[in-house]
Amino acid sequence: MVKVNIYTDGACSGNPGNGGYGTILVYTDPDGVKHEKELSEGYMLTTNNQMELLAVITGLEALKKPCEVTIYSDSKYVVDAFNNNWIEGWIKKGWKTAGKTPVKNVELWQRLLKAKELHKVEFIWVKGHAGHDYNERCDTLAVNASKKADLKSKIT
Repeated sequence: MVKVNIYTDGACSGNPGNGGYGTILVYTDPDGVKHEKELSEGYMLTTNNQMELLAVITGLEALKKPCEVTIYSDSKYVVDAFNNNWIEGWIKKGWKTAGKTPVKNVELWQRLLKAKELHKVEFIWVKGHAGHDYNERCDTLAVNASKKADLKSKIT
């Protein structure tokens, strides 16, 4: 399997408010040449968590064949959902939290699960705004996307 690193970040001005995501896919080919692809988009009336999720989803959906993927995110919301097995519990409880309240952003969680089906995925948390080059770049992409004049009105 091809190994790909995906770096992600979401941003939102107000919560909800205008937001954006930034995603960078990094692949080193067999000749040692590094390939990078940047993705970003901005939305009206969104939340930071929605943008964090969409950053990961967009990265996974950009892959054209099954890959071994390491996702680097500064979102504990996203990383802990997988690394602490929250998502399995939510599914078993009919998309309810341990406190029996509905899980927020169910449609995005379901889309993320579908996007990762073909891949072997590992989630790694990185501290945000701590000098991690790719995380800083993703943050810049996300913030810039949130400030665009042509923000999308609905996550599609």
